[in-house]
Amino acid sequence: QVQLVESGGGWMQPGGSLRLSCAASGDITSISTMGWYRQAPGKERELVATITGGGHTKYLDFVEGRFTISRDNAKNTVYLQMNDLKPEDTAVYYCNAYYCSSAYECRIPMYLELWGQGTLVTVSS
Repeated sequence: QVQLVESGGGWMQPGGSLRLSCAASGDITSISTMGWYRQAPGKERELVATITGGGHTKYLDFVEGRFTISRDNAKNTVYLQMNDLKPEDTAVYYCNAYYCSSAYECRIPMYLELWGQGTLVTVSS
């Protein structure tokens, strides 16, 4: 079974930092784009940051300069370093990845989308 497992959420006061981790495990041959999304209470899920297999990154305007996404391809893990946290960053953060499970699928290419279970980040004083 292929899964994404997130960790690192919790409570932090404004101006503080947190680091989220998301590890992919299971029958995976290759992972292309990985990313972080978030969903605040009463709002739709939104993209926070993505990173391709080659390391190209993209950020939501509101977090650019404060958040940094990175990945360790050897560990199939993506990270989100969040600095200068604001109350508006409070949300459930979800990890996302596109993967293929065989050389055949990767050649086509046929990548499947996978979501983590989410980790809550609360920023308040």
